Amino acid sequence: MLILKNGYMTDPASGTEGYYDILIDAESGTIQRIVPRGALTEDAADIIDLSGQIVAPGLVDVHVHFRDPGFTYKEDIHTGAAAAAKGGFTSVVLMANTKPAVDNPDILAYVLNKGKETGIHVYTCANVTMGLQGRELTDMEALSGQGAAGFTDDGIPLMDEALLRTALRTAAKCGKPVSLHEENPAFIKNNGVNAGKAAVHYGIGGSPREAEISMVERDLQIAVEEEADLSIQHISTKEAVELVRQAKKKSRRIFAEATPHHFTLTQEAVIRYGTLAKMNPPLREEEDRLAIIEGLRDGTIDMIATDHAPHSAEEKAKPITEAPSGIIGLETALSLGIRELVDKGYLSMMELMEKMSLAPAKLYHLNAGYLGEGGPADLVIFDPKKEWVVKEFVSKAANSPFVGETMPGVVSYTICGGKIVYRG
Repeated sequence: MLILKNGYMTDPASGTEGYYDILIDAESGTIQRIVPRGALTEDAADIIDLSGQIVAPGLVDVHVHFRDPGFTYKEDIHTGAAAAAKGGFTSVVLMANTKPAVDNPDILAYVLNKGKETGIHVYTCANVTMGLQGRELTDMEALSGQGAAGFTDDGIPLMDEALLRTALRTAAKCGKPVSLHEENPAFIKNNGVNAGKAAVHYGIGGSPREAEISMVERDLQIAVEEEADLSIQHISTKEAVELVRQAKKKSRRIFAEATPHHFTLTQEAVIRYGTLAKMNPPLREEEDRLAIIEGLRDGTIDMIATDHAPHSAEEKAKPITEAPSGIIGLETALSLGIRELVDKGYLSMMELMEKMSLAPAKLYHLNAGYLGEGGPADLVIFDPKKEWVVKEFVSKAANSPFVGETMPGVVSYTICGGKIVYRG
């Protein structure tokens, strides 16, 4: 048994916050009791005095790349899970653009079984189409039955409208969401860099906002018509935020995610940090960043997801047009949420925890994102005021534009299934 004493509990599911003591049964992996501070009298094998730190549901990230199978020199399921635990995440949903892709039961089983060897809950999406080719649907019903959390061809948009309609109908029948990467390649000359000031700086064509806007507009209309759960991934433009806002008035089954880097940085970062700030979709303008924050504030954007995308130093050292897109994010996400959203008054800590735990868990129907007696003992414990310097990562990769920055929010414990999986 484990007792957490004197922590400031913040539970977005019940709206409860205040000083509570929590009794955890490590054997069953559940929370046994939650009582006002000082009311627990049970003997326990371990008592941790949290001295006023925040105790919240373990964070849930529904958009990560662990590169396994196929690209394990960048990351693997074990190192990715360790990075997640350090960042306070107890549940992650992997993307399926691996090699081979997660388009068949064997690869799905490989990923899920390897995930069970880690200390956290590792789920994965399966692909929408075979081999990410956009031509033939996977056996979505079979993959759903064997544990796929949802479906995505993340990294590649679904250009065939009829195929998308069928995929949405099938996924809805399975009770699983479809998550879409929204960039129309017909508009893009050079991916990863906004077609604006940043592209001009590098003398390239870049990726214009229309690439995202056109796909989001089309896909929201289809999802509303099909009455299916659709999540717009890593939204980057003010126009796309508004399209989601209007679509939500027509359907409760429309969702959207924002990354910490898109609510923190603009295209100026690409000029300053080069390939370390190259990503798909690209960082855009200040008005887009503010629109994303407003979308988070008013509920248009349901969740924060990192799009954790590890790459090797050698790959990121290539010229801007050759280097791969993406940055790592699991170990800095909570701190960026505190610094950019809570400390600046856009969200309360309760609202941040809802965006980073309860809302993503609800979309993927995970038993996570809440603190309750009899519920899972998955928790993150952190000091929102204590600062740390971004310099070393548990991830295999270090492709982050935030290296060297001082940030608030230090995770002291991550507990998953009643066991301490990270101790800061």
